[in-house]
Amino acid sequence: MRHRTTARLGLHLACSLLPLPCALAVDLSATAAEPAGAAAPTDGLLFMAERLAEWNVVLGGGVLIAPKYEGSDEFDVQPVPFVTATFGEHVTVDPRGVSVNVYSLGALSLSGQLGYDTGRKQSDSDHLRGLGDIDMGGVVGATLSYDLGPAEIYGSLERIIGGSDGLQATLGFKLAHRIDQFRFAAGVSTTWADETYMEAYFGVTPLQSALSGLASYEIGAGFKRVDLELSATYAASEHWLVRGEVTLGYLLGDVADSPVVQEAFQPSVMLLLGYRF
Repeated sequence: MRHRTTARLGLHLACSLLPLPCALAVDLSATAAEPAGAAAPTDGLLFMAERLAEWNVVLGGGVLIAPKYEGSDEFDVQPVPFVTATFGEHVTVDPRGVSVNVYSLGALSLSGQLGYDTGRKQSDSDHLRGLGDIDMGGVVGATLSYDLGPAEIYGSLERIIGGSDGLQATLGFKLAHRIDQFRFAAGVSTTWADETYMEAYFGVTPLQSALSGLASYEIGAGFKRVDLELSATYAASEHWLVRGEVTLGYLLGDVADSPVVQEAFQPSVMLLLGYRF
């Protein structure tokens, strides 16, 4: 079963991994010691090794307990495979897509994102039957953030191309603190969506009403939800890490009143084990 919760939560791990020196640097001295006649290819290999050494890769997996869909009062327990690769401070590739830091000025930074939106299947829940599927779509986005040391303020904008064809904006604040091998983090955010997105996920047309038995419902643009996120990451060794995360979400206003929504309170819990290369 697929839904947006899995894709979003996977991204949080990538944003909180501790830095790890790459072991490839150990082999560079041997490469540099080749005879003079091999100088050209050695320089090329050295350059490639230096570039590879800047990649920080984590593979792992875990378990996620989350609502069956956004607004459901039923929960799924499902496995969560995870992989993330970070190139320096500029490029991150994770389950949701690619993020590139395109501009930095002091504490201010701007990044662009390319990814996908998983949409929603009416088979995700009996409550959704008759509403039809929301197809998968591509996502183009941008995030502006301001670094305050242990804290960060950020705002993001995402346009979905295909699927719901909607627009979402998120404003948030994150705070992190490290104690020995532990890293604790907390964050709060609120998400706004345009009318196209809201109608796709929380509106009910007359035809959908006839097929599903739910009351017809029109909804406009507005704030969709607020979220409180708490996490703890433990670096068990140079390579192994364990992460636990709790997200407490609450649907707002017209979204909470939608007949599609069974429960406004949307908690989720995730536990992950990762290996860092």
